[in-house]
Amino acid sequence: MLANAAIVLKKPKFEENIGSAARIAMNMGISSLVVVGDRDYQREKMLKTATHKAAELIDRLERHDTVAAALAPFGRVIATSARQGRGRGMCPPPRAAMREAVPYLADNRVALLFGPEDRGLTNEDLYLCHQLTTIPTADFSSLNLAQAVAVLSYELHTAVHEALAAAGPVCRPALATVHELDAMYGHVEQVLQKVGFLRPEDSSYWMKNIRSLLGRVGLRAKEARVIRGFCRQFLWYDAQRLPAEDLPPPIEPGCSGEVSPSATGKQSAVVGAPDKNIGASGRESASRGEQSLCGS
Repeated sequence: MLANAAIVLKKPKFEENIGSAARIAMNMGISSLVVVGDRDYQREKMLKTATHKAAELIDRLERHDTVAAALAPFGRVIATSARQGRGRGMCPPPRAAMREAVPYLADNRVALLFGPEDRGLTNEDLYLCHQLTTIPTADFSSLNLAQAVAVLSYELHTAVHEALAAAGPVCRPALATVHELDAMYGHVEQVLQKVGFLRPEDSSYWMKNIRSLLGRVGLRAKEARVIRGFCRQFLWYDAQRLPAEDLPPPIEPGCSGEVSPSATGKQSAVVGAPDKNIGASGRESASRGEQSLCGS
């Protein structure tokens, strides 16, 4: 099962931490190490802490320019953060988070994501993740990157062996990958902009909560395609209702495709068009349920 697990490091500052992560991964049965960033790292410095037994992990090091590209093939991503807050949702400790991750390992690739030593992960990075975990400490919270990798890797290794020693893990179905979900969210955002639920000033806030809600559902690839297909059909239908001269250009995921009334000098007067106040009332209703949506 651990063959489907991977350690993902975003822009680590020191080669020695990459080497230490490789050494930890080999000890805990994790055979995949991914590094995000375009910086060149010195192999000899990485090997110094990796030791010769983990040298093969250094030689097979997977590189990506962005976090999104690195996480694209994974069905479950657990991110680490020392910062907590209302906007980051619930943060169970590593032991609980790893036990929750075990059932996914049978049919999904699972990533443990770590941020840079000095800054950690951004909110944009966390949008791509399904679970956030925080290592509990005393008043002084300053773990080295390699130490954090060791804690989570050990807890995952232990959780897998405990599950196998019992009746066996409860397997979860294959989930939609980060790449498939990101494409789906792009179309969901376009539809919500079209109906007036999302406004430019608060679009990212509401999409973060929508991602959190659907992320807890655990969508399969087929289900993500169904939602995306519905959204694309809605956008196509909406485009057909416009006069030919007002048709927008082809819509790509992540773009609203909106045509400003001021740009055409016309106002839309389509029979059955939604009331302009619907978007505002929808946001007010959602605000009343914000606590449950955020999971806090």
